[in-house]
Amino acid sequence: MTADELREKYIKFFVSKGHARIEGKSLLPDNDPTVLFTTAGMHPLVPYLLGEEHPAGRRLVNYQKCIRTGDIDSVGDASHLTFFEMLGNWSLGDYFKEGAIEMSFEFLTSPEWLGIPLEKLGVTVFAGEGEVPCDDESAGVWKRLGIPENRIAYLPREDNWWGPAGSTGPCGPDSEMFYYVGEEPCGPDCKPGCSCGKWLEIWNDVFMQYNKNAGGVYEPLARKCVDTGMGIERTVTILNGRQSVYDTGIFAPIIAAIGAASGGCQYGEDPEKDRSMRIIADHVRSAAFILGDPRAVSPSNVGAGYVLRRLIRRAVRHGRKLTRATAGGENGLFLSPVAEVIVDQLKGPYPELEENRAFIINELDREEAKFLETLQKGEREFEKLLPNLLKDPRRIMPGRLAFKLYDTYGFPIELTEELAREQGMKVNRGEFDDAFKKHQELSRSQSGQVFKGGLGDQGEKAVAYHTATHLLHRALRMILGDHVAQKGSNITAERMRFDFSHGAPMTGEEIKKAEDIVNEQIRRDLPVSVEVMSIDEAKAAGAIALFGEKYETRVKVYTIGNSPEDFFSKEVCGGPHLERTGGMGKFRIQKEQSSSAGVRRIRAVLE
Repeated sequence: MTADELREKYIKFFVSKGHARIEGKSLLPDNDPTVLFTTAGMHPLVPYLLGEEHPAGRRLVNYQKCIRTGDIDSVGDASHLTFFEMLGNWSLGDYFKEGAIEMSFEFLTSPEWLGIPLEKLGVTVFAGEGEVPCDDESAGVWKRLGIPENRIAYLPREDNWWGPAGSTGPCGPDSEMFYYVGEEPCGPDCKPGCSCGKWLEIWNDVFMQYNKNAGGVYEPLARKCVDTGMGIERTVTILNGRQSVYDTGIFAPIIAAIGAASGGCQYGEDPEKDRSMRIIADHVRSAAFILGDPRAVSPSNVGAGYVLRRLIRRAVRHGRKLTRATAGGENGLFLSPVAEVIVDQLKGPYPELEENRAFIINELDREEAKFLETLQKGEREFEKLLPNLLKDPRRIMPGRLAFKLYDTYGFPIELTEELAREQGMKVNRGEFDDAFKKHQELSRSQSGQVFKGGLGDQGEKAVAYHTATHLLHRALRMILGDHVAQKGSNITAERMRFDFSHGAPMTGEEIKKAEDIVNEQIRRDLPVSVEVMSIDEAKAAGAIALFGEKYETRVKVYTIGNSPEDFFSKEVCGGPHLERTGGMGKFRIQKEQSSSAGVRRIRAVLE
């Protein structure tokens, strides 16, 4: 089964069960300062899991692009990825545990859908902890459907509890489904969740029963919801009987392109080269999706841009390792031919890749060329150090010198170790790690406040800031022109950040005018109303839709003004918002600066 077939089957099945298909959202989340990227399929739906009404209804299904970078150093093994696709279906106060489990079981086992034999399936449920009891309800449903007791494992919080996307938000127990790939159990206690490697997780049903508040208390949700997630790459691997996600049709054309770009490396011939090819395949795929996103960031030294730069440079470094090992040269640009294949492969389900193809290729080429210059400088500096290093009979390069190459020239420690090995030396890695740790601690202490809140923060102040973004958006269009479009926002209970398209810095007079316009609307105490309509009706009514956003056929339109006809602002938005603008406080712009090419950023507070 291919990824395209799995995507199509999943959507078709849940639509047949009364679910509305909705669009996946941006990789760069709006209004959430707790994460840099969309990390799970449920992330964009948190406001609806907390109680907002979704314009498409109470049963939803989609596929969502995601990035997780916590295991970035593990990428290169058989399974870890930074970019992955999630299939998900949701119940917003509709069906709960029984309905979710019954549908999961049918999709997995029915010959019409995935047709997995019953004897290959096992499940886990939450064992209970503290004030949250054991999930006997889910276990009972699985037993009724035919899963025997010896293939149901009761596991603790670290295994079967889904926490909030940030520090607060909806959460609850989950029930995970596993596929058995072994011949014989590893022992009498071998059940789903066993670390022996014979049980592979294929799907996860999360039962949102609680909201974790700022005090760490789990409050029962008034409206219980279901959030499920099935990873496309992992499921395709299992269904095709492969041992690695990189051995499937998802990655075959990408790895072939890497082999061609490297000058002839063949996948499967050398474990170390295979690892490099897997790292390149994952990292270029992730970089292409970040750059191809409607809210794309460029490589930089902060935030999501820093992660992007790290992915690209790690791919470049492993590309150099491959080109050194073949007849191919290492001066040509390596990544963009691989990205072209990725765009061609995935432009169907993700048309934004084709729309932004030129930007993806140009940014990859620019960053790769820049990093190659960095590497050449670092190699020259190493050559300068070499005569003195060779005088040491121990043949050990001090870690502080290796860190200087890293800190001053951006030269990766792995390359320093490689150059040292070529001279019969080793690097004092412990000394380097100590210096690097001190550098990290200093960076953290200088990075400022760690913000809490985000999509799950529906406190009055955060909601006020969300409402204020609408006022600011309209004010900027009045002052600067209709070319202004929101490119993203980041909100906490303490401040707001608003990115918008504009090609030049705002003048002091323009900034003051924007403040005055927003404060005038706050003083007027305008009502905020919401209507549900089609996207075409919304645009006909004068509503602004966010730049590059994908919308469902039915959307929410928030109007700030005395009536739908007499309004100050009208935007397509998911919410939440204040009921009136009065009482928000005084709006003040703290800073206006560049965010990226053609995009400006405003930081503001409500005092």
